Amino acid sequence: MQTPMTRVYGYRWIVLIVFAVISAVVQMQWLTFAPIAREARIFYGATPLQIDFLSMLFMIVFLVVCMPASYIIDTYGIRIGIGIGAVLTGVFGLFKGVFADQYSTVMVAQIGLAVAQPFILNAGTKLAMRWFPVHERATAVGIATLAQFVGIIGVMVATPLLIAGGGGEGERIPFMLQIYGAVSVVGAVALLAFLRERPPTPPTARGGEGRVRMIEGVGLMFKNRNMRLLVLLFFIGLGMFNAISTCIDQICQIKGLTMEQTGLVGGLILIAGVVGAVILPPLSDRARKRKAYLVLGMACMIPGLMGLTFLTSYVGLLVSAFVFGFFFLGAGGPVGFQYGAEISFPAPESTSQGLLTLAGQISGILFIVGMNVVGMIPFMVLFVAMALVNIYLCLRLDESPMIMGDAIEK
Repeated sequence: MQTPMTRVYGYRWIVLIVFAVISAVVQMQWLTFAPIAREARIFYGATPLQIDFLSMLFMIVFLVVCMPASYIIDTYGIRIGIGIGAVLTGVFGLFKGVFADQYSTVMVAQIGLAVAQPFILNAGTKLAMRWFPVHERATAVGIATLAQFVGIIGVMVATPLLIAGGGGEGERIPFMLQIYGAVSVVGAVALLAFLRERPPTPPTARGGEGRVRMIEGVGLMFKNRNMRLLVLLFFIGLGMFNAISTCIDQICQIKGLTMEQTGLVGGLILIAGVVGAVILPPLSDRARKRKAYLVLGMACMIPGLMGLTFLTSYVGLLVSAFVFGFFFLGAGGPVGFQYGAEISFPAPESTSQGLLTLAGQISGILFIVGMNVVGMIPFMVLFVAMALVNIYLCLRLDESPMIMGDAIEK
């Protein structure tokens, strides 16, 4: 029940929409070359690992920028923190389109875009805390996560279409990058124009009071048993997703799929994630349960992961992609991030989200290298075994006291 000093504002949805747009754009820039790796290798005269490296750069840079980005968001607020990410996304997205002919200039643009990413991704739970009541926060984080999926769907589906007709040697890659550069500028301008730091009055009784600084918060998180388990869970799960997304073209090429079929398989993982993010986080909010939905997501995605690993038929891979995306992305990301923000109180929300994302970026780098060295399918078999470990980790988690109303509301 609200007190006279609290109010939920309709403008919160405008704030969430512009944040969702820039989230989609930066993810679109991350995996630009994943569905067209074959054509990109020919166009740039590069090796498979060099093309994968353009995506890996986001994970490598994240290791360095993650904590500084969280510090800036926590210290100076979401408008400055996300604004930095938006400006970098617009500038380097345009740079990437204008100077698209050379591998070296594209790599420079990817570094700039990679610096932008943690300023955006680490801010989702803090934005939800600032603008949304506690019973809407998993939904808000789910929408922001959904937007990231939409950005990757755009890459997986639209990129092959944009370069179609180029003779199979990637001649239309510069045209595609110019389109994405223009989209990046529009997304950045919209974010800067409409994002506000906080509503005039907080949506809950205490707003964001009681949070400690980032350094102290990190120490508290590592003392928290549930947070340690969650970091390990994200190390496995998010790293697995990052690796599969980056190497999707190589995986599907082994199974005999065309470039267009590869785009649809990769895109369907994200489309299913969008559907899951629309359905599962609101159910988690309504039921006031986090653990059960994490267990559900980790357990039910395994048949999809097994299908992506062992099946070779196009239809079977499409079905597997949908199952994997719906449960893994629909529950694991948004519910997991919000659970981490709740159990790590009084650590800052952006710090908990940044730490979880950092874990997945570290493992993503290791997994991508492993897939290129050991082989795509043998390493996918290892992913299946890791997924079983994640179920065990979820079962050991305690339910969030905040969502059950047993702790002071943020």
